[in-house]
Amino acid sequence: MILCVTFSLVHGKYYSATEPHVRMKEKVTNLYFFFHDTLSGKNPSAVLIAKPSLPNNNDTSQSSFGSLYAVDDPLTVRPELTSEVIGNAQGLWVSSGQGSVQTLVVYFDFGFTTGELNGSAITVFSRNPVMEMERELAVIGGRGRFRMARGFAQLKTYTVDLTNGDAIVEYNVTVIHY
Repeated sequence: MILCVTFSLVHGKYYSATEPHVRMKEKVTNLYFFFHDTLSGKNPSAVLIAKPSLPNNNDTSQSSFGSLYAVDDPLTVRPELTSEVIGNAQGLWVSSGQGSVQTLVVYFDFGFTTGELNGSAITVFSRNPVMEMERELAVIGGRGRFRMARGFAQLKTYTVDLTNGDAIVEYNVTVIHY
């Protein structure tokens, strides 16, 4: 019995021996698409899931500080929602800017559903100062073709409706992966 316990402790590791890393060749992929974030209408792609209840809070806007949204936004090849859908962005955004600075912190998984990228995805997690016309998000990972991804997404607001929060954002993404 003692031999069995000793043997299993020595050979029952939860990891394997570290092997020398064989350098894989890095690849760079550039992606260009449009992100449609719709808060209005009968079938919104972004929905409020939590809003803070703060005393003396007179902010009635949809994206007041602390508001949390779940998203399932379509990604298209052109700015028109009727253009070819190449995937969707699923995740969360929270309104994190207080006062006059409208800032979101976003976590999105951009899943691609067509062509060579079908089944692959990139993940972004970053601060998004949405009132700036041009801004940048960090690509922090990926799956499928984009395993071990890193990079950045340059964003430009294509259109925004300030009354209902609907927006179309142009994404130009550089992904470095193996």
